[in-house]
Amino acid sequence: MAVPAIMFQGTGSDVGKSLIVAGLCRLYARQGRRVRPFKPQNMSNNAAVTADGGEIGRAQALQARACDAAPSVHMNPVLLKPQSETGAQVVVQGKVWGQAKARDYRALRPQLLPAVLDSFAHLSEEADLVLVEGAGSPAEVNLREGDIANMGFAEAADVPILLVGDIDRGGVIASIVGTMKLLPEHEAARIKGYLINKFRGDATLFEDGLTTIDRATGLKSLGIVPWFARAHLLPAEDAVALNGYRVRADGEIRIVVPRLPRISNFDDLDPLRAEPDVQVELVEPGHPLPADADLVLLPGSKSTIGDLQALRAAGWDIDIAAHVRRGGRVLGLCGGYQMLGTRLDDPGGTEGPAGAVDGLGLLQVETRLGGDKALTEVTGTDRATGHNVRGYEMHIGRTRGADCARPMLDLHGRSDGATSGDGRVMGTYVHGIFASDAFRHAFLNSLRARAASGLAYEAMVDQVLDALADHLARHLDTKRILDLASRTAR
Repeated sequence: MAVPAIMFQGTGSDVGKSLIVAGLCRLYARQGRRVRPFKPQNMSNNAAVTADGGEIGRAQALQARACDAAPSVHMNPVLLKPQSETGAQVVVQGKVWGQAKARDYRALRPQLLPAVLDSFAHLSEEADLVLVEGAGSPAEVNLREGDIANMGFAEAADVPILLVGDIDRGGVIASIVGTMKLLPEHEAARIKGYLINKFRGDATLFEDGLTTIDRATGLKSLGIVPWFARAHLLPAEDAVALNGYRVRADGEIRIVVPRLPRISNFDDLDPLRAEPDVQVELVEPGHPLPADADLVLLPGSKSTIGDLQALRAAGWDIDIAAHVRRGGRVLGLCGGYQMLGTRLDDPGGTEGPAGAVDGLGLLQVETRLGGDKALTEVTGTDRATGHNVRGYEMHIGRTRGADCARPMLDLHGRSDGATSGDGRVMGTYVHGIFASDAFRHAFLNSLRARAASGLAYEAMVDQVLDALADHLARHLDTKRILDLASRTAR
C-alpha cells in the first residue's frame, strides 16, 4: 500500500512553501509520525551536504531537521545550481551530473523523472508520511512540457495537492483563481484545497475573499496563516530571500558582505545576523563597501571567476584593498577564499567559460578548479582561538601556496585554509563554522571586545521550528491535511 503523501504547490515562487512544509514536518513528527520531506526539483545555490557525501537544497536539509531525520539525497533528487543567467550545474541524487543551458535542460527533464520517482520510492519505504514541495508555479504554461517539479511529478506519483497563495505580495485571489483556470481539468482536479500564507492584520476581513475563491474554484480553504515574524531566523531556500535582507542598525560590530551575482551558501551569515550586537550588511552593486566595517566577508560563489569579475566591476576590489591598508580584517569562505589569492584558474570550464584571472592578491595562494567535488561534513579546531568548529565542505578545486602554511583550521589530521602573515586576512573552505557558539563569540571578540551574548544558535533554530509548528497548528486544519494525504494510501 502506498505511503500517505501530499504535495504543496504555490501560486508562484517564494510564497512560503518551504516553511509550511518545515513547520508541518516538525508538527507531525512531534505526534510520533515518521515524516520525510521531498522536493523533486529545486533551483538554489544554497545547498547542504548529506552524510553519504551528496548535496541537496538547504530547505530540504532544514525540513529533514524538522522531522528529526538525517538529510538524504533522496529528499531532493534534482538540484539545479545556477552558474549564469541561462545555465546551471545539474545535480542528480546528490552527485554532479553536468551542466546544462536552460533550453537544453527542458529537453533533459523527462530523462530525470525515473530518478525522481526512485528517490520518492526510497523515502516512502522509511516513512509514515511524505510532505512534497513543488517549485515555482504549476501554471507556467511555457514550462509545462516535461515538467518534473510540479504537476508532472504529482501525476506520475498520483499525489494530491494543496495550493499555497501569498497574500503579502497582493493579488492572492487572482493568483489562486488564475492558477486553477490555467490548469487542464484533470490536473485541477488533483488540487484538493488551498491555504493563504503571510497574512497581516485581522483575518476576518478576508472572509469575503475566501467566499470568492471558493465559488470560483470549487475548493475549500484549509486556513489562513498569519505572518510568522521569526521566519528570518531560519535558513532561506534561495537568494530571493536576500532581496528583503534586514540589517540591525544598532549592532556595534559591522560586517559587510558584497552581494555577488552567484552568491551561494549564504546561510553562513545567519548565526552572525542572529547576534544582538552584530549588523551584517549586504552591499548591492553600485554602492561602496562602508569604510568603517570591522570585517569584510566574501561569501561562497557558484561561479567564482564570474563573481570575481563582478566584484571588480563594482569597484569593491578597491574598497577591500583600502580596508586592508587601514588595518581592517577580511574573511573569505569557499569561493570567497579562492578570490583572495593571487590566481584563479579554471582550465576545464568547471564553473563557466574556461580561463584564468588574477585574484585579489591578499593571500599568497593560487587555486586551480577541477577534479572531484569535495562534499563532506567536517569537525576541527580554529587555530587562532583554539575553539572547536563543525561544518561542511562543498567545493571543486584545490588551493595551494605559501600562506597555506598558516592554515585557518585544523580538521583532525589535515589543515584547511590560509592566513596572511599579519593575521588580518583569512580564508577557509569550510561552510557553517559560525554556528559553533564558542568559536563565533571568540571570532567576534577578536574584531571588537564584547561580552558573550549567550546565543545558542542550533538550539534557537529548533526553538523557531517548534514555534512554527505551533503557529501552523493554530491556523491550519492539520487533521484535514492528514486525511487528504492518507487518500493516496487507499
